[in-house]
Amino acid sequence: MDKLKMQSLDVVGSNIKKIQQLFPNCVTERLNKDGKPELAIDFEKLQAELSNEIIVEGEERYQFTWPDKRAANRLANTPTTMTLRPCREESVDFDHTQNLYIEGDNLDVLKALRETYLGKVKMIYIDPPYNTGNDFVYNDDFAQSRGDFEETSGLFDEEGNQTIDLMQRNTERNGRFHTDWLNMIYPRLKIAKDLLSDDGVIFISIDDNEVENLKRVCSEVMGERNFISQIIWKKRSTPPNDKVIGAAHEYVLCYSKNNLLVKLNLRERTDKQLQRYQNPDNHPKGPWTPGDLGANIKGGRYVASLFFPIVNPNTGEAHYPPQNGNWRFNKQTIADLLNNNEIYFGADGKGRPKLKRFLCDVKDGITYTSLWDFLPFNTQGSKEMTDLLGNIAIFDNPKPIDFIKELVKLGSDTQCIIMDFFSGSATTAHAVMQLNAEDGGNRKFIMVQLPEKTDEKSEAYKAGYPNICEIGKERIRRAGKKIKEDNKDKEGIEKLDTGFRVLKLDSSNMEDVYYTPQEFTMQSLFNENVKADRTGEDLLFQVMLDLGIELSAKIETQQIAGKTVYLVDDNYLVACFDRDVTEAVVTEIAKLHPIYFVMRDASAANDNVIDNFEQLFEAYSKDTVRKIL
Repeated sequence: MDKLKMQSLDVVGSNIKKIQQLFPNCVTERLNKDGKPELAIDFEKLQAELSNEIIVEGEERYQFTWPDKRAANRLANTPTTMTLRPCREESVDFDHTQNLYIEGDNLDVLKALRETYLGKVKMIYIDPPYNTGNDFVYNDDFAQSRGDFEETSGLFDEEGNQTIDLMQRNTERNGRFHTDWLNMIYPRLKIAKDLLSDDGVIFISIDDNEVENLKRVCSEVMGERNFISQIIWKKRSTPPNDKVIGAAHEYVLCYSKNNLLVKLNLRERTDKQLQRYQNPDNHPKGPWTPGDLGANIKGGRYVASLFFPIVNPNTGEAHYPPQNGNWRFNKQTIADLLNNNEIYFGADGKGRPKLKRFLCDVKDGITYTSLWDFLPFNTQGSKEMTDLLGNIAIFDNPKPIDFIKELVKLGSDTQCIIMDFFSGSATTAHAVMQLNAEDGGNRKFIMVQLPEKTDEKSEAYKAGYPNICEIGKERIRRAGKKIKEDNKDKEGIEKLDTGFRVLKLDSSNMEDVYYTPQEFTMQSLFNENVKADRTGEDLLFQVMLDLGIELSAKIETQQIAGKTVYLVDDNYLVACFDRDVTEAVVTEIAKLHPIYFVMRDASAANDNVIDNFEQLFEAYSKDTVRKIL
């Protein structure tokens, strides 16, 4: 049996394998710091393969950089051994829901999810910190102190003398201010791109403080050609008075994973737009609105075959195309339109000809524009929170539900995964559930949020919410109940998924000896390698991550000869983490014909189980992949 790695994807190792497929001669072996062989890139040979495309040292090029950018990039690629532990007691409908609520620093959570959800997320929406000067909670390990920053920023020479004036130094301090934010957002966006499906999109809310930097980062991470739009959302009716020009808007940057594959949806027509389509003559094709039959031709040029009279059958009057123009269709098509009563001559039947544009013939909606002034203002989001949870006043203007719903309508399918890894007030989860109730969709959400503590003097803390995650989870619980109550007469509403599995980021379930056995004594190698406080279900979820099984997969338990056996996704994975597993248990598990079987290294009841294990599976389920912890 093979041993599970029990850590997230090694991106660097994966990239080396990709280079090996393209340029096998550029990959060699070397000894790592532990004296063991590992694959490495021979950059001299790789440079020779790409010699015409290499930028030489000192050559000018377009680039966007900041202090510690390389460290931020390495951070995105570094694997993690951290895991996600299930929390049934805080979940809703744990055994049946397809939704996830994950507590923890989103960088490590994204790393943990990367292999399992690689290319599976259709839409990501995030509302990250806007870098307005408030305290910053995502403090990654590579961040420099201000002193370190000043040493590397060019503010001082080697003797410590200031090299630029105070005004410039203030700008450098501002640069450090932007640097911290860039070092936070960059690795998270790099991993987020990996999670997006090939036709996926990401929407990011931002304001003027960092919109320029965010666009540059997104263009680098996602690719400049994958930029879709910079949406302007009118978020308030009156501007604030704290600036010379008050900001009444925010932005939403929209990028695709691949612009050649992405297909955005149309916006639903409003009641006012639909009222333009009427059916006064009871036409069998249904409602219509009059449209132009003529097509203006620049410079007065015309096509002879498109220049002819249309005779009004009511009056006999001949109508020619407008000046400097032609008809849009040829004689035969016009004749067919007349025969089918698809040309309109005005309410009295005596006007110029118009084309009946039928609602059934046009697109199902209208194209979205970059200006969104048709949605509720940001104050609506606060009202929605208050209506559900009371006046806890912890979030500054959370996004309105209809705002998120519109983004979901634009960028997702009715059957897909939607992620928000700065989920905060959990508006995204609320919006997804509400939209599913409206259109019968089966969108699944993954919410990720750092359990940032609430101020002990705040109304939220006094109301029993010690951290932001507790607010988000309670909102989803109450929103789910309210949505079902509001739609109780709607057919199929009882099947609406308003539940969520709570998972919490934690250190690995495995002791350190599991990952670095060479650093421990021979005696310690025979000790238990699973931490004492971890349950079988804890182990199961880390195994699911390791094997790439979605964390929302159906999980069932079964007792076999007194041992607890987990069956995941209809026997795709069968696992048993109990001690004293006998040959009878192994035999019954093998008869289930799982794709994967996982057990603990120390689970076997005796040496006979170990000796006969492979033979039992060869006899009953030889194709099962067997793994151990």
